[in-house]
Amino acid sequence: MDKSQKLYVGIDLGGTSVKVGLCDRLGKLLAVYEGPTEAEKRAEGVLQNIELYVRELVGREGCDWEQIAGIGAGIPGFLDMETGVVKASPNLGWKDVPVKAILEERLGKEVRIDNDANVAALGEVWSGAAAGIPNAVCYTLGTGVGGGIIIKNVLCQGYSGMGGEIGHLGVVPAEEAITCGCGQKGCLETVSSATGIIYMAKEAVIRGEQTSLAHIRELTAKDVLDAAKAGDQVAARIVDRAADYLGKSMALLSVVVNPQRFVIGGGVAKAGSFLLDQIDHHFRKYALENAKTNVDIVPAILGNNAGVVGAAGLHVFG
Repeated sequence: MDKSQKLYVGIDLGGTSVKVGLCDRLGKLLAVYEGPTEAEKRAEGVLQNIELYVRELVGREGCDWEQIAGIGAGIPGFLDMETGVVKASPNLGWKDVPVKAILEERLGKEVRIDNDANVAALGEVWSGAAAGIPNAVCYTLGTGVGGGIIIKNVLCQGYSGMGGEIGHLGVVPAEEAITCGCGQKGCLETVSSATGIIYMAKEAVIRGEQTSLAHIRELTAKDVLDAAKAGDQVAARIVDRAADYLGKSMALLSVVVNPQRFVIGGGVAKAGSFLLDQIDHHFRKYALENAKTNVDIVPAILGNNAGVVGAAGLHVFG
């Protein structure tokens, strides 16, 4: 490895595992190391693990420590990005943890933190599906709906770090709305996440609708998507509803931030063109002409590595 090139470390912190990645200036992922989070050790123990994993990765790759130009971390929860404090992370059981200060003291490098969905979006913009696109919006469709907004190559964090919380756009009308985990009603997350899709499927089964889903004991979003692909009309209606509200949310964002590209990632997005084509149809149905011309919707390509790449990119796009 060229000892003169600057390198960036990205940390993707999850409830069960920590992934650490090493990237070059262009966002190329050079190496990855993964270890257990051990959340039961509380913040002090987890941050000690992170230090060990970072040093292990850098040492294993034969890099000089001086080559590390910065370290970034993607963390689930509510964060104060400016101070580097994790205000609350339910997945980790953290509250008011000064992650930036602790890691900087342990590692002797500048550390930046951001929401895990934001850094995944940044990864796709740096070297993934939106590389070279300065204005993009990225969705992560999983247990919830995460997102990240990039405007002129800058991650939109907003005044209090709530920028890009796409899953909590209120797109569902009151007469159809259910309560979201955030406490509000009508959030996109209640219909277009894996959780929302499963909820709608179970409700259809309870109502006695004729569907193959009634014969599946532990329903997953994949079951619903597969049934829709196979021609199950109830499943197809559920998927169309999820796609409809995703398209509507994109139409709203298209007249607020006017992105050139929407990137769709996460477990639900593994349904591929079957889902993306429906989302695209609904987006174009709702969006204004000038806000949808030459705008495309594409799948994410970095997969599970988007978080480490984007976290490393916090020092390039900051």
